[in-house]
Amino acid sequence: MDELAPIRAQGKSKRRLSDVTNEHYYHVNIFYTIIDMQMQELDCRFPKIGTDLLIGVGCLNPANSFSYYNKEKVFKMAKLYPDDFDYFALDCLSFELDTFIDNFSTDKRFSSLSILGEFSKTLVQSGLYKSCPHFYKLLKLTLILLGSTATVERVFSTMKIIKTELRNKISDEVLNDTAITYFECDLF
Repeated sequence: MDELAPIRAQGKSKRRLSDVTNEHYYHVNIFYTIIDMQMQELDCRFPKIGTDLLIGVGCLNPANSFSYYNKEKVFKMAKLYPDDFDYFALDCLSFELDTFIDNFSTDKRFSSLSILGEFSKTLVQSGLYKSCPHFYKLLKLTLILLGSTATVERVFSTMKIIKTELRNKISDEVLNDTAITYFECDLF
């Protein structure tokens, strides 16, 4: 890979070959191009709001004493819930986020946590959720978002099994009844 490759740079003379190694060629010209294409595809598939939500959830990760915490990104996530956070609530949340990292990253009860659910349980067990009600509300919305997204994905996967091309004229009522019996197969 370290050998020089006779590569003609685009837009250059055919007689003048560049002094580029094979490794550099594959690393820059091929690898970076593929990464750029994948990033463009992800940008097209996931809207900005969904990306902001996922980044905000990642910033609340308690792993390594909240090393991924970023106040601006968490605050941006809270703005996506206008029914839950009005102007006054956002102002209070901003203050709570300022004190959040100081309080929880140094507390020994939270230092060994690595999962958001464990963090929420420890927050309630310690009683500290009362001192930051707006942050706790955002944390609950985050946990609900993660659970509801997985449930919806399972429902759509099941609907694809039930409603095939052969049975695409099923009414909504029959589809609903069939889906319930499929989900609750242990009960039935």
